[in-house]
Amino acid sequence: MDTTQPAPPPPVAVDARPVDPGHADPGKADARPAGAVRRAVRELILVAVLFLAYKAGRLAVAGRSADAQVNGERIWWFERLLHLPDEAAVQAPLLVHELPVRLANCYYAYVHFPATALCLIWLYLRHPAHYRWMRRALAALTASALALHVLVPLAPPRMTALTGLVDTGRRYGPAVYGPPEADSLSNQYAAMPSLHVGWAVAVALVLVTVTAGRWRWLWLAHPVLTLLVVVGTGNHYWLDAVVAVTLLGLILAALPCPDAPRRPPAGPAPGARLRPHVVPAPRRPGGAARRRSPRTPSAADARLRPPRRG
Repeated sequence: MDTTQPAPPPPVAVDARPVDPGHADPGKADARPAGAVRRAVRELILVAVLFLAYKAGRLAVAGRSADAQVNGERIWWFERLLHLPDEAAVQAPLLVHELPVRLANCYYAYVHFPATALCLIWLYLRHPAHYRWMRRALAALTASALALHVLVPLAPPRMTALTGLVDTGRRYGPAVYGPPEADSLSNQYAAMPSLHVGWAVAVALVLVTVTAGRWRWLWLAHPVLTLLVVVGTGNHYWLDAVVAVTLLGLILAALPCPDAPRRPPAGPAPGARLRPHVVPAPRRPGGAARRRSPRTPSAADARLRPPRRG
């Protein structure tokens, strides 16, 4: 009897030195922070370019205040032809008490830009594809708005005497703008389109898209409240919001949608047991392969039975 056993395979050399997870792949570890820094610098450059473009638009309309006043009166009359509600009907309830008008001024001054910035930061960290989508949409909307501000300077309702609206920021505070002739930071003759409303609609749309549940539709309250605030404080006409939403809709229609999350291919569960597929044997030709039912007697069985009596 042969009791010899096959020789075991030679041992594989294994490096027994402990691996430091922080230095597992120095190339990849260094590439990730460098890529993040480059992306952050690129975003800051984009913001700086938009700010410089806004400053250039402010300088372009510096001496066109008379045209802006005339355009404001034309917009007000055109809204009356369209039977739109008067902006004073929104401002009147705010002026009854000082607290509502102060809250509206605070919303106009402190919610617009911080809410958009927080949304962009959260999308940058959690939903990069939607962040790029929203960044392109906001950049295109801002660029088109700046072009329209230069082509059609428009005084807001608070600066147009025909409307009868009050400058709630200067009367009750907090004030965002100073005197138009001394304001070198902002363009006060850039009422159309309303970037407040356009950015708020973009924020609400992207948050409704990336969040789940029935409560996600409450994000739409942000653009609705923004619209009431910008009209009630005398900073924008109704048509300013209409033009902003129209431009945003055209931009979103032209931009490609963010990539949808890929679903795994349909298949059996990881722990599911598969039943073997049994292939039946082929039938042989002829009557010999047919199986008789035990209840059906054959001709040979009938001949073996005894004859019936009677």
